[in-house]
Amino acid sequence: MIPDVSIALSWLTANPQVLTGIRRGIEREALRVNVNGSLAKTPHPESLGSALTHQWITTDFAEALLECITPVDDDILHMLIVLRDIHRHVILHLGEERLWPMSMPCFIDSAQPIELAQYGSSNIGRMKTLYREGLKNRYSALMQMISGVHYNFSLPMVFWQAYANISNEANGKEVISAGYLKLIRNYYRFGWIIPYIFGASPGICPSFLTNRLTDLPFEHSPSGLLYLPYATSLRLSDLGYTNQSPSQLGITFNHLTEYVRSLKQAINKPSDHYQDLGLQRNGRYLQLNTNVLQIENELYAPIRPKRVTREEESPSDALMRGGIEYVEVRSLDINPFSPVGIDEEQARFLDLFLIWCTLAESRDMSEEELLCTRNNWNRVILEGRKPGLMLDLYCNGTEQSLTNLGKWLFSDLRRVAEALDRNQGDTHYQKVCDNLVTVFDYPERTLSARFLDKLIEHGISRLGTLLANEYRQTLRYERLEVLRESNLDNERRRSWQQQHILEAADKLMFDEFLAKKNRR
Repeated sequence: MIPDVSIALSWLTANPQVLTGIRRGIEREALRVNVNGSLAKTPHPESLGSALTHQWITTDFAEALLECITPVDDDILHMLIVLRDIHRHVILHLGEERLWPMSMPCFIDSAQPIELAQYGSSNIGRMKTLYREGLKNRYSALMQMISGVHYNFSLPMVFWQAYANISNEANGKEVISAGYLKLIRNYYRFGWIIPYIFGASPGICPSFLTNRLTDLPFEHSPSGLLYLPYATSLRLSDLGYTNQSPSQLGITFNHLTEYVRSLKQAINKPSDHYQDLGLQRNGRYLQLNTNVLQIENELYAPIRPKRVTREEESPSDALMRGGIEYVEVRSLDINPFSPVGIDEEQARFLDLFLIWCTLAESRDMSEEELLCTRNNWNRVILEGRKPGLMLDLYCNGTEQSLTNLGKWLFSDLRRVAEALDRNQGDTHYQKVCDNLVTVFDYPERTLSARFLDKLIEHGISRLGTLLANEYRQTLRYERLEVLRESNLDNERRRSWQQQHILEAADKLMFDEFLAKKNRR
């Protein structure tokens, strides 16, 4: 059974105003592709600004892997309009290129080198590119070309003041951090519901398996697609971006100090395997260092505790300074039916689920249980729509039906929805619950099932090209709604000026700079 949240839900029902001011942000990754759906070989367009310093438009692993980032927002519809404005602007600067509309990459020729993201000649820019060189050498470049949507979420201070009886953020940072860690533990136990409902990568292009072995029993469609009939999100499987998980590194989410200490140990722990790879070859760096993790962001996790960093501050040091400020949800596939990769229904569901994860009791999780929760995720990822699928919710040998678990959870989510709607004077969240709860009786309504039908019909390359062309035509002729061309032009100029300032300010040679960073 899911936890009994009745007391907390009754409190929320009586105090819906505590949810006023939820803050969110979206990061959407997308490959740039040519007219025929092949990977673009062009550099990140200069007309979009500096990928190093632009607030809203940057690159992820590769020059061709673009990322659109919204400012923090307390209004879902406004946030999604801004995201769409950024996409509208990007499309106008891509010429004949398009944005690939799905998480798993397009056809990529194994002989075609993938250019790493470039950030200029400053030490920090060169370090960002070298970090990606390390990712390529450790895990392969192709694996890094998978795209996703990240959803950043934080509850308002008024919630924590009422729920945890604190006066302000400074005095209550330990309590707030404990609350977010409880959210994260519940996310590990119940977050499989996200790929079940919204997973959108049930199939892959055969080129993705070039020089890779897998024992997954793929089926072949006449169009050339490789797929699993009940899969939801192959992006989240072992085929996707994986390295050592938190549990394998002894990292748990019970106490902030323990989390940060374990994370720092992994960053500073030498790895025999990466030492064999070497730090340099023929005078060229191969990775930032030979430790288990080059930097903190290398740790694979479906959700991360975060705080905005200050200059020269590491993410973990920021957490220790001010506590957890927000969480970054990283389990959402690109929605192929949306021109911007995510829609309002998904954002509202994430609000509901993350609030529930905060309210529900969650005992501490051992490393063993944290690792065991991955089994439930894997079942949903690989065969989530399989009739009668069972999950071992607490890893104690007692299995329960995914269908029943989902319905039980949604009975709670609807009460959260009622509180949010009462606070806002509408019924948007309740409509999301009423629509999505049906997927447990009708799995063919899940995003993965609907998308798989189209993938089998068209094939991944043809379908991706059709959707990319459609979205390009849609976005390029739409007018900006919130942002103005002057805003975007000013940010473009500011970003280039800031990059030049950083390049001019360097006092250390790169070797010295890197050695100093690695000593931290």
